Amino acid sequence: MAEVNPMQNIFIDKVVLNIGIGANEDLFQNAKLLLEKLTGHTPIPAVSKKRLPEFKIRKGQIIGAMVTLRNKEAEEMLKKAIDANDNVLKPSSISNNSLSFGVKEYIYFSGVKYDPKIGMLGLNVNASFTRKGRRVEQRRRRAAKSGLKHKRIDNNEIASYLEKKFGANINRE
Repeated sequence: MAEVNPMQNIFIDKVVLNIGIGANEDLFQNAKLLLEKLTGHTPIPAVSKKRLPEFKIRKGQIIGAMVTLRNKEAEEMLKKAIDANDNVLKPSSISNNSLSFGVKEYIYFSGVKYDPKIGMLGLNVNASFTRKGRRVEQRRRRAAKSGLKHKRIDNNEIASYLEKKFGANINRE
């Protein structure tokens, strides 16, 4: 039996939690409070890059709050978020080395109770995956190219990683 190359193993690069509030800037404090309660980190505002008059959004307006988690914290938060979705993920939520899904209400997270001050808010969870050796292309000194087989992570590979590591159920055909 052939040995598996450890450089081919995938891992979670980062997890980004995002709450969109649209043009309603009053909800920003609630979204910020919720993300801080879930992660223990201070969220940053998501600012619109262009004007969208049909949604009453102007350029530079705060339209959400987000937090980026890495390493062990990212793994733990992804586990909690998958549990909040009853361990069920759609295959369409996996694409381009990433996983994206939503949690309808924050009370689905285990150990989190409804807070009337926050109200009912949902959030988006985005996780990006990578392999060891990614830094070789990103470093400043002696940067080198990586092969496409090393950069691209197959959707089935991500799905099997999520099934093994987090016990996620993914309807694959």
